[in-house]
Amino acid sequence: MIGIDEGVPGPLGAHFDGRGVNFALFSENATGVDLCLFEPGERHEHRVIPLPCRTDDVWHGYLRGVFPGQLYGYRVHGPWDPANGHRFNPAKLVLDPYAREIHGRIRWHDSLYGHRRGLQREDQIDRRDSAALMPRGVVTAPDLTELAITPIRRPLGQTVIYEAHVKALTQLHPAIPDAERGTYAALAHPAIIEHLLKLGVTAIELLPIQAFADDRFLVEKGLVNFWGYSPLGYFAPEPRYLGAAGAGGLKAAIRELAAAGIEVILDVVYNHTCEADHTGPTLSFRGIDNASYYKLNPENRRQEIDCTGCGNTLDLDHPRVMQLVLDSLRHWVTAYGVAGFRFDLATSLGRTPHDFTPRAAFFQAIAQDPILSRAKMIAEPWDIGMGGYQLGAYPRGWAEWNDQFRDGVRAFWRGDHGILPKLTQALSGSREIFSGSGRSPLASINYVASHDGYTLADVVAFEEKHNHANGEDNRDGHGHNLSRNYGVEGPTDDPAILSLRARQKRNLLATTFLAQGVPMLLAGDERSRSQNGNNNAYAQDNAINWVDWETDPDPGLTAFVANLTALRREQPALRRLTFLTGAVIGEGPLRDVHWLSPCGAEMDDEAWADGHRQAFGMQIGNDLPSADRLLILINAAEDAIDFTLAPVIGGPWMVVFDTTRPTGAVPAGQALFPPNARLRLDPRSLYVLRGRQAASYEI
Repeated sequence: MIGIDEGVPGPLGAHFDGRGVNFALFSENATGVDLCLFEPGERHEHRVIPLPCRTDDVWHGYLRGVFPGQLYGYRVHGPWDPANGHRFNPAKLVLDPYAREIHGRIRWHDSLYGHRRGLQREDQIDRRDSAALMPRGVVTAPDLTELAITPIRRPLGQTVIYEAHVKALTQLHPAIPDAERGTYAALAHPAIIEHLLKLGVTAIELLPIQAFADDRFLVEKGLVNFWGYSPLGYFAPEPRYLGAAGAGGLKAAIRELAAAGIEVILDVVYNHTCEADHTGPTLSFRGIDNASYYKLNPENRRQEIDCTGCGNTLDLDHPRVMQLVLDSLRHWVTAYGVAGFRFDLATSLGRTPHDFTPRAAFFQAIAQDPILSRAKMIAEPWDIGMGGYQLGAYPRGWAEWNDQFRDGVRAFWRGDHGILPKLTQALSGSREIFSGSGRSPLASINYVASHDGYTLADVVAFEEKHNHANGEDNRDGHGHNLSRNYGVEGPTDDPAILSLRARQKRNLLATTFLAQGVPMLLAGDERSRSQNGNNNAYAQDNAINWVDWETDPDPGLTAFVANLTALRREQPALRRLTFLTGAVIGEGPLRDVHWLSPCGAEMDDEAWADGHRQAFGMQIGNDLPSADRLLILINAAEDAIDFTLAPVIGGPWMVVFDTTRPTGAVPAGQALFPPNARLRLDPRSLYVLRGRQAASYEI
């Protein structure tokens, strides 16, 4: 051992104290750990230093004279015993799971695998050195307290989420300098912030920016893992977006967004890693301690349990793996100022050990953590394992992506029959789904389009997926799109079809933003962005995913969204903290919600049982004395209908929003109706009326 002291077992990772670096790596089943130091441009390490101490399964040592910028990795010794889940192979350089920055990228070759690929006997060890093909960890300087970013704390009920990809959002924006496009720094460009503020967005939810891998099968096809759902390191920002500003560009962007009142939420992937199944590469976790990091099949420990569809599942039942996840989450909050997280395939995080429970240790750990308990927690409430669909089953403090909202709204507006109960459930906050867990309408993240599936424009332009660019002969992606093309598959010059598509986009958006819960908008939907019918564009780093900032096929749609968010912001009745139940207010006759037939009467059992009903009204705000009463009128039919307006206390009805208008806005006072008047609802339209005089919501 040359110049290395014992050091300390915590914190894990590489930490510089001004004189040197303490290195600490967890491995329960290892027999030894070598620290490998690299110079920039070196293919192989110039120093190999065995870590001298082991404390509670943490291998550690302190090396003087090492400074920030030092490149490093590990070689971990232990049994090669796949039958018992052990896949140690010191010929393979492995990345520190706690590395806070990563230098370089994976260069795919068979020597990255711990076993010999292509042999009939899968368990034969491969002793070729992988160092030249591996990225390295980077020792970083300590985070300076005076530069720490304090996340803004906006109530969930005031939140409007914008789901975006760092590069897709910024790559084509003409106002952003070429050198900054596609980088973290571009997120803070005034043009991006101005656009978000104009839309009324309060939170930007970024697709994965934790370091990830381009899977080998994609690279061999000339593609990349554009979405980023293949994690390599949980503490380091993905290097491809660093740009000249480095990690500081990300911190500066989050600081600038926060100054503008916009939170940053990260889409995080703690359910699996990029090492795939037992036939996958040895890049980090597998070579450090396969049997600790991954859930293994108890009947065949050679293989991982796969609840994710990606070959492996992280084992959060292991306390050190739980620690890794919690340490990582806290790092992103304290060092970067992240305000919350959206957890990919979150059901896998609550499997203890195999079945999901809302009382899983992970959820309890989050709830009691002084930092994480204050952050926004959003679940993608499913995985592909048995019992994986858990919408509505998450504990208090969690919100969930509500795919039933998406499906019900799409199906209703495309004209499916028997969907009215699902739509009214969605509009009123999905009480049937979320009330059983003791939560409010804010548990429901409402959306009609996300990164996973069609864009909004494609929902109204395609009926079949068109995923040939992904290189899988159009087999990938799901076929349950609940979409309509209205006569032509894809692009068309037919003005009637284009007009109908524009109307339907507005109806879908209006339903999302007028529903109880938390609305989410997919980046580019406000500019009618199309992926040419590709509903699984995860591998497309090109114009299929990039937002086009110069061509706007639907002028007015951006203003339409802005007017919707303004209406939502000004109307408390659209942002309730309790469920609408139809309860009578006081001695009546008003209820907290009235469901109305076009004749103006409340819907009776016969009306609810009419599976062909496509028009109805929803009156809310009756139990909010200081708020306006709102009447939402919906006609999804192909023909116009007349709607009799129900009486209202406080003045005549005034139309304030109308999806037949390009921007949705109705100038104040132009559409006043006394009680019991009849209003003609255009085909496939949605109107919002208020029961008091007020200013228009036009931007």
